[in-house]
Amino acid sequence: MNANPNDAALVIVDVQNDFCPGGALAVTDGDAVVAPINKLVERFATVVTTQDWHPAGHCSFAAEPKYVDKSWPRHCVAGTSGAALHAGLKLPAGALSIKKGTHADKEAYSGFADTGLQDALAARGIRTVYVCGLATDYCVKATALDAARHGFATKVILDACRGVDLPAGTAAQAVEALRKAGVEIVTSDAL
Repeated sequence: MNANPNDAALVIVDVQNDFCPGGALAVTDGDAVVAPINKLVERFATVVTTQDWHPAGHCSFAAEPKYVDKSWPRHCVAGTSGAALHAGLKLPAGALSIKKGTHADKEAYSGFADTGLQDALAARGIRTVYVCGLATDYCVKATALDAARHGFATKVILDACRGVDLPAGTAAQAVEALRKAGVEIVTSDAL
């Protein structure tokens, strides 16, 4: 790892049941991120999980979803099994849990959106943020872009991410947008 493990954080984005196979808004092979993430967790003193934690009437829910921005099936309703983190994740006892998308009238893809995550990381002396999870083209992208905007050196661990990729190519476009914004794209074997 290029950064001192004491000033780096691993941010695990939305590895929730509803985004894994069988879930309400399943990402293809979404559960494939669990094994690489479990290997990464051991390398970081600071681990953060984010979760969509939507009220039942969230603005992103559509009766006839288009599977694009703000038109999704009902998913990750606060307190439901679909909103729970994937049971296979092996998280340290001190992992910081961030809930997002908690306002019915406001979409929140980023783990930094009205959550206090920036302050929590700053309080821990974090300088570098490694982002992984679901989905590359939405919440991973938004979280990484916000981390970079907040002044953190930001890296996305690509093999520990999966994308919605609708229409096809959206995930690749997200990776390119991240690169253009100064986010480094890495793989877990390089850490």
